[in-house]
This record gives sequence, structure tokens and C-alpha cells, in this order.
Amino acid sequence: MNSYFRLSASAGAALAAALMLAACSSKPVDKTAGWSPNRIYAEAKDEMGSGGYDKAVPLFETLEGRAAGTPLAQQAQLDKAYSQYKDGQKAEAVATLDRFLRLHPASPAVDYALYMKGVINFNDELGLFSFLSRQDLSERDQRAAKEAFESFKELVTRFPDSRYTPDARARMRYTVNALAQYEVHVARYYYNRGAYVAAVNRAQQAIADYRDAPALEEALYILMKSYDKLGMNELRDDTERVLTQNYPNSEFMARGFRRKDTPWWQIW
Repeated sequence: MNSYFRLSASAGAALAAALMLAACSSKPVDKTAGWSPNRIYAEAKDEMGSGGYDKAVPLFETLEGRAAGTPLAQQAQLDKAYSQYKDGQKAEAVATLDRFLRLHPASPAVDYALYMKGVINFNDELGLFSFLSRQDLSERDQRAAKEAFESFKELVTRFPDSRYTPDARARMRYTVNALAQYEVHVARYYYNRGAYVAAVNRAQQAIADYRDAPALEEALYILMKSYDKLGMNELRDDTERVLTQNYPNSEFMARGFRRKDTPWWQIW
């Protein structure tokens, strides 16, 4: 009997030791232990260069801690944001850039951070090749477009001489056109369903907020047609005068609404 308990105790001790060894062996090995910050950065950049963005992100995170308070740590944050963006982690990339802007408001790289933040939101909703799909850009949720515009606007205002400013201006124009067309898309939606007062409100909103956008031609046309449906003849005639004065060769006056399969960006 005593022998049995002695054997059981020995077996229990062996099992406990085995479990401890298994636990130790399952711990992730930090391959960067003992590496210098410069080596970590070089390895992370190599991963970026070869498209291994998912592997670069944790290396940049490690570098942030190892090189805290140095310019290298700031660079690691920016490179991490770029890697997250390229890896499809757009929300995480924006959060990383927001953190950078909050912690380093005087950094010489603030213009780049603002530009990157704008590009991430711009590409999320306004990718330059999105017209290849049947979904109209103006039919999407415009929150990201507005956030992109605000980032570019801050960049252009604060850093007019930045190397990123010319591209930011071009993207701002594109964004404004899409936002204006979104309002017109909604106005057309209401008009087609007989909600003429709602159509008037959205068309007026587009005209008030986006004065030089190409979509305003259609906004005026929707406004004129809605006033006509509502029997508001004086306002209809006033709107028609404004439309013909500003767009003497208006395709809407000649042909009505565009066909459904014609993209908003196509002007020929």
C-alpha cells in the first residue's frame, strides 16, 4: 500500500514537471532579444520591402518600445501605420496616425501623417479605379470621404509648401465632386419616388455646399423639375433661368436624366 502511494507521488511529480516543461516550451520566443534598435528597424524594413507587412507591424511595435523617446521610435510609428494600411488594417492604421499626431504635434513628419491619414480614408471610399464596378461612388457611405477631405484640408492649410500638398489638393477636388454627387444622387432618388419636397431640400443642399462641383448642373435640373411637380411655377422658372445661364448647353435640358448605367464621372 505504501509502495503504491510512493509510486503515485513519483508519477505525479513527473507529470507536474512535464506540464511545466510544456508550458515553458509553448512561450513565444522573442527573436529580437538582444537586437539593437537599428537591427530591428532594418529587419522591419526588409519585411516591408518584400511585402511582409503582417510581419513588419510587430517589429515596428517592438521598436517603438525599445527606442522610446527617439526619432527612430517616431519613424517606427509612421512605418507601422503604412504597413497596417498595406496589410488591410485601415482602422488600425488611422488609429496609429492619430496617436502619432497626438504625441508628436511638432514633428517634421506631421504633414506626411496627415497625408497618409487622408489617403487611407480616400482609398477606402474613393479609390481611383472604383468606377470599374457598377456601384456609383456617390452611392456609398460618405463618412470616410469627409474624413479624407478634412485631413487633406488641414495639410494644405498648415503646410502649403509640403511635397504632399499638390496631390492633396487634387484629391480634395475629387472628393468634393463625389460628395456633391452624393447629395444629387439622394435628391434624384427622392424625385424618382415622388418625394419632391425632399428632393428640393437635397438639391439645395448640394448647391449651397459645393458651389463649383460638376454635379450642380444636375442639382439645378432636379430642383427645377421638383418645383414643376409641386406647382411652384415661379420658382421653377427662376431655376430654369439660372440653369440655362450657367449651363447653356445643358445635357439635362436636352435629354433629361442620364441613363442609369452611365457613371457620374463620365462627362462625354
